[in-house]
Amino acid sequence: MSFGAMTAESSRRSRSVSMETGGLPLVSTFALLTIVAGQLQGSGYTEQEPEFLSPLENLTVAQGRDVHFTCTVNHLGTYKVAWIKSDTKTILAIHTHMVTLNPRLSVTHNGHNTWKLYISNVEPKDSGTYMCQINTDPMMSQMGHLSVVIPPDIADEDGSEASAPEGGSVELRCTAAGVPAPIISWKRTGGRNIVFRDDDGKEIKVVESYVGSILSLKGLQRSDMGTYLCIAANGIPPTKSRRYEVSVLFEPIVRVASPVVLRAADMQVTLQCYVEASPKSLNTWQRGKSQAGGKLLNSSKYVISEEILNEYALRMNLTINRLKKSDFGEYTCTAANGYGKAEGIITLKETPQRTTTTTTTTTTTTTTTPRPTTTTVATTRPPKRHLKKQHDRGNQNSLDPDMRQPEVNNAFNFYNNAFPPPNNSINEYAQRTERQKLRPTGSPPRYIVYNHANKIGTKTVFSMFILLLNFVV
Repeated sequence: MSFGAMTAESSRRSRSVSMETGGLPLVSTFALLTIVAGQLQGSGYTEQEPEFLSPLENLTVAQGRDVHFTCTVNHLGTYKVAWIKSDTKTILAIHTHMVTLNPRLSVTHNGHNTWKLYISNVEPKDSGTYMCQINTDPMMSQMGHLSVVIPPDIADEDGSEASAPEGGSVELRCTAAGVPAPIISWKRTGGRNIVFRDDDGKEIKVVESYVGSILSLKGLQRSDMGTYLCIAANGIPPTKSRRYEVSVLFEPIVRVASPVVLRAADMQVTLQCYVEASPKSLNTWQRGKSQAGGKLLNSSKYVISEEILNEYALRMNLTINRLKKSDFGEYTCTAANGYGKAEGIITLKETPQRTTTTTTTTTTTTTTTPRPTTTTVATTRPPKRHLKKQHDRGNQNSLDPDMRQPEVNNAFNFYNNAFPPPNNSINEYAQRTERQKLRPTGSPPRYIVYNHANKIGTKTVFSMFILLLNFVV
């Protein structure tokens, strides 16, 4: 039988199998390669045996990516290179001819010694062992393994919300798939800790994160309320996460910021109430007691707003513009949900008017005219001494009380300049001068001054004084 007839017969027998596997069965591949090799040997053709230059590598790739195997052969000669998937015993390509019907597979040859098998947009079923085979006798081949990894994915079968009354318990379940199998951990948003308690509400441990597919919370408190994250990771990006909302149900509580608020008329005031409630409460403001007061609505007079503090707490604000006398009184803030009702009362009072007292002070200004100051040279009254009068006016040494006073003063000043007293004498002299100022004004008595502070003998002083007088004259 000729090579063409044998090939046609082999193809006919394995056609049904090829349609199912996407390529030729491995048995048919061996038969084809053996026939080709036998014909080459029968012709007496001999050449150097082929050899692989490098092993076929093992590859790991994420689902949806592209990948390729590289097979390098030297001295191939007339032999052929085939690509085979070993685990399914399916031939994929011979030389550059694709046998498989899978459109995501292709082969290339650089015209020398390198063949490549490309797989695009890989899928999990592409995982397995791939063989680069040469139809020598015996057959030569090398194999590489392809691992298709899958990023984690969290199933949406379980609910993402859980609630229980305060003191109750909830159980959060999170399942994820991926290759390799992902690890599941839990965290709270906002950097808050996860608190584990027993059935009685006693705290057991506090952690930043918890590893496991089931998160069980017991003895719930309102502080446990919030968002919990299920995080699935297996080292293949991207990491997957899912949010679970936990609600702790309880009746409202209301606290007023200040039970009494003072404000003057024609001013603006804001009243505040702090509310905790779960589920969210219906909040209202009323004038007066809640039983008889009227509900207040947003207007130019009343501005009502709410400030969210966390999952279960908020602040109610009532702003009243242009206060009048009729606006003073009681205001009630009310919060109600399916578990109960609570209210707070704020009393708005007018600021008392302040009484201003004006005190008039009379100030009397007295102007004092300073008395004229007379400088007296002599402050100490010396012993009275009588000098012999000279009847001769022409004598220059005679002392006349009326005519010679300027000369006496000049002589005294000269004497003091020539013989200054010590510091204590100067101080005594200044004190005596001040006392002299207090004496009645008028012509002061004229005396001959002796400075007792000087330690010069009395006779010596008198002699010097006479000499000074003569000098002046």
